Amino acid sequence: METITLTINGRRISCPAGTSILEAAQQLGIKIPHLCHHPELKPYGACRLCLVEDEKTGRLMAACVTPAAENMVIQTATDRIIGHRRNIARLMIAEHPESCLICSKGNRCKLRQTAAELGLGQTNLYPLANFKPLEQANPFIIRDLSKCILCGKCIRGDHELVVVGAIDYNQRGFRSRPATAHETGLERSSCTFCGTCVSLCPTGALAIKNTSYIGSPERESDTVCGFCGVGCLLAVGSANERIVEVNPADQPQSVNGATLCVRGHFAHDFLNSPKRLVSPLIRPDRNQPISEAIPVDWDEALDLVSKRLQEIKKENGPQSIAFLGSSKCTNEENYLFQKLARVVVGTNNIDNGGYLSGNFLFKVLDEKTDGGCRINPLNRLENSEAILVLGADPNHSLPVVSYYLKRAARRGIPIVVVDPRRTELVNFASFWLRPRPHSDLDLVNALTALLYQGKGYDPEYIDRFTEGFSLFRYSLSSLDLDRTCRAAGLERDSLTPVVELLRGKKIAFVIGQGLLQQKQGNHTLGAILNLSLLTGSLGTDQGGIYLLAHENNQIGALDMGTVPDLLPGRQAVHDEAARRKWEKLWKVKLSPDPGMNMVRMIEAAEQGSLKAMYIMGENPLRSLPQQERVRKALSKLDFLVVQDIIAGETAQIADVVLPGAPFSEKQGSFTNLEGRIQSFDPVVAPPGKAKPDWEILDLLTAKMKPGENYGSLDKIRLEIVRNIPAYIELRSLSQGWIVQTSQKAIFNKQNPDLLMGFYPLVTSTDEPEENEYPLLAIIGSVRYHLGSGTRTANSPRIGEFTLCGQIEISAEEGARLNMADGDRVQVRSPFGIVQRAVQLKKEIGAGQLFVPLAVNSNEAMNLIDLTDLAGPNSPGWKTVRVKIEKIE
Repeated sequence: METITLTINGRRISCPAGTSILEAAQQLGIKIPHLCHHPELKPYGACRLCLVEDEKTGRLMAACVTPAAENMVIQTATDRIIGHRRNIARLMIAEHPESCLICSKGNRCKLRQTAAELGLGQTNLYPLANFKPLEQANPFIIRDLSKCILCGKCIRGDHELVVVGAIDYNQRGFRSRPATAHETGLERSSCTFCGTCVSLCPTGALAIKNTSYIGSPERESDTVCGFCGVGCLLAVGSANERIVEVNPADQPQSVNGATLCVRGHFAHDFLNSPKRLVSPLIRPDRNQPISEAIPVDWDEALDLVSKRLQEIKKENGPQSIAFLGSSKCTNEENYLFQKLARVVVGTNNIDNGGYLSGNFLFKVLDEKTDGGCRINPLNRLENSEAILVLGADPNHSLPVVSYYLKRAARRGIPIVVVDPRRTELVNFASFWLRPRPHSDLDLVNALTALLYQGKGYDPEYIDRFTEGFSLFRYSLSSLDLDRTCRAAGLERDSLTPVVELLRGKKIAFVIGQGLLQQKQGNHTLGAILNLSLLTGSLGTDQGGIYLLAHENNQIGALDMGTVPDLLPGRQAVHDEAARRKWEKLWKVKLSPDPGMNMVRMIEAAEQGSLKAMYIMGENPLRSLPQQERVRKALSKLDFLVVQDIIAGETAQIADVVLPGAPFSEKQGSFTNLEGRIQSFDPVVAPPGKAKPDWEILDLLTAKMKPGENYGSLDKIRLEIVRNIPAYIELRSLSQGWIVQTSQKAIFNKQNPDLLMGFYPLVTSTDEPEENEYPLLAIIGSVRYHLGSGTRTANSPRIGEFTLCGQIEISAEEGARLNMADGDRVQVRSPFGIVQRAVQLKKEIGAGQLFVPLAVNSNEAMNLIDLTDLAGPNSPGWKTVRVKIEKIE
């Protein structure tokens, strides 16, 4: 890259050609004021406060939009420049309302800061009244555009970073303003309420709607978001030991940069919920509501837990006890939790909430690749050659992932979306394939066979990194393509342009919940693995397999061994060498037999063989299908301990409730879906007697097996670092990455003989016609909630927003059933009933309907049968046959 040299304020600097004067000055530590510039946005030059002077020509230039040139001599703070900057700021302030004392932006207002730096107290100009009405119809954002300085950051953030286009400039001159199409409210537009515009706004024109606190927070701390698997870096404002404001930390190397989603930005008000648990509780009488439980001190509560668990273990054996950990708790806490189960109690009956989000398929991919797909930076998506999105609607489930995908599309990278519903991502796709629900296996097989027939594969890659291609090639040749396409509900000719598009390209496969919870999901993932090997995509920076982990620490909980069949480091419990290693460290004998997963625990409780459960950071009574069945099963236990932050449905029936702490109130680390390990410190103290979860577990361990406790988080972390090779970077960095440990040649060029085998070619079986339940319900997420909604349902802002939760059906189906928007309907499956308002949507296919999760106590899960997702005959948890009728 060409390098140029210039002089700024008498100091020489060399920089790449194309660098702006502003960027060059920042590299020298020279501050130039600006209001419209942001490093993640394209230069715009609106505010003109960054004027600098070319010493040779006397020309004044906006530093943010002027490229540095060879031998330039620039001055940034002459009297002439300062005078111009002062006049620009005076004009802005003259049009600005005099409301600084009551403005929520307070001393963080960039205009106010700039005026102070320029020594402006009075403008000596007549005020220019520019009244615009206050807009606050939604529960998230207040728009006071009388404070707008037309910097364009909100519009550019909307268009360039989140790629929605909900707002743009409207009108001209003095009346110009950022607005939605036709000046409708944000809640009636395509706005997703990600809050990026609020974070970028330099003044108080855009502000977070906050009914509990006004003004600037007392302090601000960086931490990691506790919602989805993206792991956004947050700047959290607090006052009086309460969280009052959340913004993106805006760190250049963070996964989210200057963006967040509606949950990350606005739903953290659940942390101040009146349902927060603040004291250990004992419920001597199970017929009593949790509100009548007895508050006790920690010693009494933990003594009871220790006593009852040891009694049950002695009477019924360690296999009569199960531990359900959390994909929301930290790495350190999950490590300690599984150790409590395996070392102190002696059972492999351990699982976590990641089961609900497809942990089984993460393990399948791990086994095939030797863990080679654990590191997938999202920024590589913007450099892919092609992207294939299957079973994923990241606009709703993981919005920051959708930003990467949409920006990739804007850069010209072709995207193929595979989904029976028309998701928002379809607007950015080169092709949309609309297969029948849960027929992705047939579709991927068809694409693989057509690429092979058309020689659209990479023979050199196959020869170098794979084995068994001859047998796989024979299977492809024998595939009945016409039957396979019919099974997918697609015409064979419709796949031809997609195959031509993918020919010769490395493909990034983005896989979401629609596939991870799907019938035959393991075979579909195997088919995707075959396609990635055929095209030479696996293990390259331009391709790869991106499994979208739904929960914030789903990956970390898996890595720490909080699952029934894996030890820490994802080492199988049946692996004798792995067991010996951990037995030597822990000084205990470990069982080689896998324990029970989440669903098997419920079944064992039903049968009476499971006597006790310890549940940390999960709410199975809300998250699992068939909630009444789960309630009855848990009520049959002799002893139930729930450790959580909110008095959720499962805590309501527990014998002992232990108050834990969320991410904002403790120290720890999370591992995101990219394989990025992020450490964080507490922002505020836990309320009342609540404690960090690791501390509760450590205290309990000390009571049950003295000498096995740690006493500090650093000691837990040190044991992880020393014994899990992938986590060596956890020791000293606030941000690090999982270390690649796969021995396969694709990922480790030092092992050229360790080749990757193809997955056996599996085809689907025909399903019988269903007359009693003629429609197919798709169960899925909406952007305002995550998972079962235990946390987001306790967010006042989310609760106030009514435009979510309706059952969606196609306009054609609505006309046939004589339904209109807002009608109350009843949806019935063989397993349960849901009643809600209906919304007619053109995005829904004929014969289908969409039922959002998380709302109304997550009742949508009652439509699903409680089956083991990992079972060979599981119908999955994404679709179910239903019938619908209007409630008159």
